[in-house]
Amino acid sequence: MPAALDIAPPSGPRDRPSGRWTSGPAWVFYIAAVALAAQLATATRYGIFRDELYYIDCGKHLAWGYVDQPPLIALIAWLERQAAGDSLLALRFLPALAGAVTVWLAGRMARAFGGCRYAQILAALAVLLSLGYLAFFHLLTMNAFEPPIWTACAAILLRIVQTGNQKLWLWFGLLAGIGLENKYGILFFGLGVFAGLVLTRERKALARPWVWLGGAVSLLVWLPNLAWNFAHHWPFLELMRNVRASGRDVAMNPVAFVIAQTLFMNPLTAAIWMGGLAWLFFGRESRPRRQGARGRYRILGWTFLVTMIAFIALKGKAYYLWPGFAMLFAAGGVAIDKLFSRLGGRWVRPAYAALLVLGGLVFVPITLPVLSADAFVEYVHALHIPIPQVEHQPLGPLNQQIYADMFGWEEMAKETAHAYNSLPPDVRAKTAITGGNYGDAGAIDFYGPKYGLPAAISGHQNYWFWGPRNYAGESMLMLNESRARVEELCDQWKVVGKVENRLSRQDEHFEIYWCQQHRWTLQQIWPTAKHWN
Repeated sequence: MPAALDIAPPSGPRDRPSGRWTSGPAWVFYIAAVALAAQLATATRYGIFRDELYYIDCGKHLAWGYVDQPPLIALIAWLERQAAGDSLLALRFLPALAGAVTVWLAGRMARAFGGCRYAQILAALAVLLSLGYLAFFHLLTMNAFEPPIWTACAAILLRIVQTGNQKLWLWFGLLAGIGLENKYGILFFGLGVFAGLVLTRERKALARPWVWLGGAVSLLVWLPNLAWNFAHHWPFLELMRNVRASGRDVAMNPVAFVIAQTLFMNPLTAAIWMGGLAWLFFGRESRPRRQGARGRYRILGWTFLVTMIAFIALKGKAYYLWPGFAMLFAAGGVAIDKLFSRLGGRWVRPAYAALLVLGGLVFVPITLPVLSADAFVEYVHALHIPIPQVEHQPLGPLNQQIYADMFGWEEMAKETAHAYNSLPPDVRAKTAITGGNYGDAGAIDFYGPKYGLPAAISGHQNYWFWGPRNYAGESMLMLNESRARVEELCDQWKVVGKVENRLSRQDEHFEIYWCQQHRWTLQQIWPTAKHWN
């Protein structure tokens, strides 16, 4: 274990001697194993997710950046495919492992806060049963790797507070730099840490070189992606402007944002993370032979609060904040345990843990596909469970965006192959397949080879940078394109197929057009094909 993450102090005074297999760390390990097993057991339950298709294609074009993300997810997708192939189980193994690591880190932090075995178990269970985390760790996306990176950074910060070892800022900077190569959201976490330094007694670190050197390490790791963005005229900023102008994301006022966190984190864990936030500001840790200072870990509380305020002010999506909750669960395990100590009664602790597990299992099907799709629809309707949305999308009967984006992709490829193979051989050889968005193009690229299809082209997101290749555009199969656009571009056209899956998003129900024209080439009009949204 890196010294930077060796954050566990001696057990608190309330710990009774326990065997190796029944200690707090052992229980945390068991819960982490359950988290890993649950994700792997459901990895193939539904189909591949829209964004996974895109990241797989990004992995075929490795670069230091992409229109809508840094490079790490593409590299992970490439490594997983090289090591284990294209199966869903292989693609989703590392995200599932990231979930287990986050559970372990939360339990480890609870112990470092002075929490006994029960506090560690509670922290680990809260991560395990968080609906947002269940969704994150189920898919090969950037989001899966944010919680362990943010939590590890918080663990290092905790270690700095406890030991005064300022050289650990170098480890913090390295991890934060890796986080920036994964997703830019960690910039806001860094803003929160800086605010926490300024607002607490830890500000003394600003007078020493190590925190600044840690920032330099972070910048150095991030530099290749910054250079890529500069060389390509900051496409991510252009994308963000377009998204905001489109009104795609669900805008939330501060109250709605906090309510969404409560729902997505699992309502039954609300007492833990809210109690944890309060304890970071006002709590006093218990240590053998001495009492820790009240609010000693206030820097972590300010980190979370400032990060949340920044996301609210910038109208960020609700899930942008989720990577910060594991450290609150760790602190909350300690806070709840102390509360139960004051209440007395040996039955309170096991009763609350049982309520957390049994009640939490009721909500699990919302973000982990333990039920069939049809059973899920019936389940949600029967229990009247609200499913908050983060984007304005036509979702269909599932009414859950992640699930709706996991259906219909192979059927699309089959229908496209039927249309493609019905063309005369000489026409087929020069026919381009154009995807209306990265999901369509990714589905053709993922499933197409077994149906004899060439790679797709698209103007959406990073596909635009990859260009039209050698196609002139005289013959095209156009997927998910409007009739008006087809009539504008084509001299002759006809409908040659229809894509529809009752469980997929409604905007993935469309007609396939065969377009013929000789007025222009794809190379000539490619600048107008760009759509980043």
